[in-house]
Amino acid sequence: MKKSCHFYSQIPGFRLIYGGSFNDIFSTYEIGGSDGSKICLNLELVRPTTIHRTSKKHFGRIIFRTDDVDKLYNYMKNNESISPDIVFETIPTNAPWGERYFHIREPDGYQLSFVKPLTRFHQ
Repeated sequence: MKKSCHFYSQIPGFRLIYGGSFNDIFSTYEIGGSDGSKICLNLELVRPTTIHRTSKKHFGRIIFRTDDVDKLYNYMKNNESISPDIVFETIPTNAPWGERYFHIREPDGYQLSFVKPLTRFHQ
């Protein structure tokens, strides 16, 4: 929990509203959207058992929208406090489906995607 809370607390726009590093069971972050909407991310510590030791960390991915993909990528890449704890899977890239994005693996190995819709120009 300590490593995950340290990581999520460093991301701009993520605000700890419950728990934190001192709480080894459960923590909640609130993420505010630019349109006034709010999303909560709950972190729950699951103690290793025989079942969990064999399960994979791939459950899909969590996608977060951001105002500036490149700025967030550079912030994470250059932040010596969190960059050693994450794995950068991609650099900021324009996708054919109309988003600019990058993927990372957070401290527990889950995949996170940070995206911004691209402005469509008429040709």
